[in-house]
Amino acid sequence: AMDPQQRLLLEVAWETLEDAGQIPEELKGSETGVFIGIGTHDYSIMLWQQPVSEPYATTGTGNCIAANRISYSFDFKGPSLAVDTACSSSLVAVHLACQSIWTGESELALAGGVNMLLLPTIMVGFSKGGFMSSEGKCKSFDAGADGYVRGEGAGLVLLKPLSQAQADGDDIYGVILSSAVNQDGLSDGMAAPNPVAQEAVLREAYQKVGIDPSQVDYVETHGTGT
Repeated sequence: AMDPQQRLLLEVAWETLEDAGQIPEELKGSETGVFIGIGTHDYSIMLWQQPVSEPYATTGTGNCIAANRISYSFDFKGPSLAVDTACSSSLVAVHLACQSIWTGESELALAGGVNMLLLPTIMVGFSKGGFMSSEGKCKSFDAGADGYVRGEGAGLVLLKPLSQAQADGDDIYGVILSSAVNQDGLSDGMAAPNPVAQEAVLREAYQKVGIDPSQVDYVETHGTGT
């Protein structure tokens, strides 16, 4: 009765804690937040096509439970929520996790996302709408770009204040100095980017922490539906 996305997140949550050198038993009752980007609900559609007498189907197919089940299983007491902003869901989840840490709401945070493709219907709809690449290849920023490619998987990061990570002697993969989120508003189409809005969110991220854009060596973008 459980959406495999929930199962996958439980596995990856354990792997993330293990990779970070954190002992789950020592985190019980801690203000650890869980922020999960999740938007697809294929399994729920499949399960509820027929009358269901299984009582666990309700929690097994609720996207909010994808985050809540992690908090329940590890006895985390911080915020626990699911985020659905389409292609940017996991990035927005990380943004919200950072906000929670910066405000002192969470002392630790698991943040990331999951996506599994279990039904052909959404793929067909996106294809008919012109969103999918006819070649099955992403060619972002290319004149020959004709759509994107859907993928599946899960990924989580464990976030902690830098000073605390240094004091604890943790391995540190990277430092998030700033984050910003906005929306395109009105543009040429719901999936069409608004360059003005995209410029604005970049400016906000740089200005928040006082970074000169000329100091940036590497920029990674996502080239999906937008």
